[in-house]
Amino acid sequence: MKTYYLLILLIIGVGCQKKLTVNEIIDKSVAAAGGDKVYNSVIEFDFRNKHYVAKYHHAKYELKRIFSDSTGNYIDILNNDGFTRRRNDTLKTLTDEWSGKYANSVNSVIYFFRIPFILKDAAVKPQLIGSGTINDQQYYKIRIDFSEEGGGEDYSDSFVYWINKGTFYVDYLAYSYSTSGGGKRFRVTINPRNIDGLRVVDYINYEPKDLKVNIEDYDQYYKEGGLEELSRIINKNVTIKYLP
Repeated sequence: MKTYYLLILLIIGVGCQKKLTVNEIIDKSVAAAGGDKVYNSVIEFDFRNKHYVAKYHHAKYELKRIFSDSTGNYIDILNNDGFTRRRNDTLKTLTDEWSGKYANSVNSVIYFFRIPFILKDAAVKPQLIGSGTINDQQYYKIRIDFSEEGGGEDYSDSFVYWINKGTFYVDYLAYSYSTSGGGKRFRVTINPRNIDGLRVVDYINYEPKDLKVNIEDYDQYYKEGGLEELSRIINKNVTIKYLP
């Protein structure tokens, strides 16, 4: 009889637990990955022979990509005022088309590095669409769409994030995009590590065998073997400096 009452109390307790809203889940994910202090910081890392610098400070941002090739030394800068490219310290004149392509390329690399912090951007429209299970772990499934205002040229892209119900880490994500011909991808986080309070991860990048499958179903599609490895996203030499 005692065991019966304990079981009843446990069921009642579970039933009375507060259900988290989508914004509360995002807040917990941000806290788990480093907290709000990351929004005022300078992060540097190397990716595929290019050096990236992401500075965010009180609504101002400056994103840099620094690299060299056979034609010279380049510095790409994307900030609140737009995009510029310098080659050998000389400002390059670019068409709107190429300026947009380069800006999108810089922003894309840093965007994925800053997950989950980008989930609190003003243009983000989050929606809790359910739960999922991958490798015996329980996940919140959050779909992200974007407002046209402030959402950039790729505001029509959509994302789904699988946020672990225990750790609140983003362990998986899927997205559909329209730039560069369009497509769909699924990413699995690997090599998680803590660098001065910042959770840093790399990714295995997958593409679907069948583009008709909805990205919201990629957790099941992944388990069924419907995704093929395309590339690995490895971030090296990561440093972070927090700003007041």
